[in-house]
Amino acid sequence: MTFDPAQLPDDVASLKAMLIAANKSAVEAEERTKLLDAEIENLKLTIAKLQHHRFGPSSERARLIDQLELQLGELVELTAQGATADEIAAQIKMKAQGEQRCASPTVPRRRPARRPLPAGLPRERRVQPAPKACACCGGERLRKLGEEVSETLEREPARWKVIENVSEKFTCRDCESITQAPTPSHPIARGRAGPQLLAEVVFNKYGAHLPLNRQSEIYAGEGVDLDLSTLADWVGASAAT
Repeated sequence: MTFDPAQLPDDVASLKAMLIAANKSAVEAEERTKLLDAEIENLKLTIAKLQHHRFGPSSERARLIDQLELQLGELVELTAQGATADEIAAQIKMKAQGEQRCASPTVPRRRPARRPLPAGLPRERRVQPAPKACACCGGERLRKLGEEVSETLEREPARWKVIENVSEKFTCRDCESITQAPTPSHPIARGRAGPQLLAEVVFNKYGAHLPLNRQSEIYAGEGVDLDLSTLADWVGASAAT
């Protein structure tokens, strides 16, 4: 923890009290972090044991694993929230004190990622605007030294669309009969759901264990109203085909 010299008291007693209080706060924060980390590791170990050892009914084991994973997620969220709050507070304090740091001419060491992002995903390169002047001296004679690339994993939301299957009609000038291209078939007779949408609904229900009512709510939030009865009819027809 850093202090602004202008805000430090002049007498020794007040200075010692401030340092003791700051040290106590730092120790308490460190102890809380250690306790959370220990509980997280304990939950991870318990979950791993349950997943590798078979004991008790499978339904009970599955429920216990779900509960432990939920608790683990909440602890990890709490730890991340505390760490982020500390970083934000430190940045605000630095700005309030007017501290400025210039970039070092040496290339900073990049910390290895915990798990590399999939190499098969498409990459979108976004080059940030180059500075016009040096942040330290204000000089404008800048030359490119290199670049630092940081990767961000992003997911585009689902995109709905309506496919219009057009079957043009033609009339014969000789016999005046009408000829029309055949209408493409649908996975479900007289249904309006495409094969990809049906596959997603069925997978969400049986693969991701997402009930149809929850799927209906999610789709409604995306602007497409699909009743529970409609989704159930699709699933039943898909299972029968």
